[in-house]
Amino acid sequence: MKVLETNLKDAVIIEPQVFGDNRGWFSETYSKKKFEEIGINTEFVQDNASRSAVKGTVRGLHCQTNPCAQAKLVSCTRGAVKDVIVDIRKGSPTYLKSIAVELSEDNHRMLFVPKGFLHGFVTLTDDVELRYKVDEYYSPENDRSICYCDEIFGIDWGVKNPVLSEKDKNAPKFEESDVEFVYGK
Repeated sequence: MKVLETNLKDAVIIEPQVFGDNRGWFSETYSKKKFEEIGINTEFVQDNASRSAVKGTVRGLHCQTNPCAQAKLVSCTRGAVKDVIVDIRKGSPTYLKSIAVELSEDNHRMLFVPKGFLHGFVTLTDDVELRYKVDEYYSPENDRSICYCDEIFGIDWGVKNPVLSEKDKNAPKFEESDVEFVYGK
């Protein structure tokens, strides 16, 4: 398992070892022991999956507020996405900074998203499946969406007319939301 640092404090890209032969491939995508060895001491409690039918679909930016904030381990098992995260922890050295990482069925990369980050993605292909482990259960009352195109983040999604859910179309800008995290808490 290879760990690649990112420009965002506490967020990392993980490249699992992939073993291939004439039948296909095998990869260990999660091992509590190996994750603890690389400094991710997160106890995952729920696995989620999403499917997006068409290229140019944007999902995000999403998070859950405290006390139900979630850390996530995200991977793309079909197709490809540009996965985007934003550090929104006040006091963090990377506050309001974002990164975009390509996750695909071909590169097998995973992105660890710490609590206090917004998460979203844009599909780069048709028929995309995303899988993610989370460390807190889904909480509808803590579920939040922030406008994916909020200028404060300066994210280039690479699409002019994305396919959006009603929830994401109507999401408030960050400064108009009740989302607040503090670094180190």
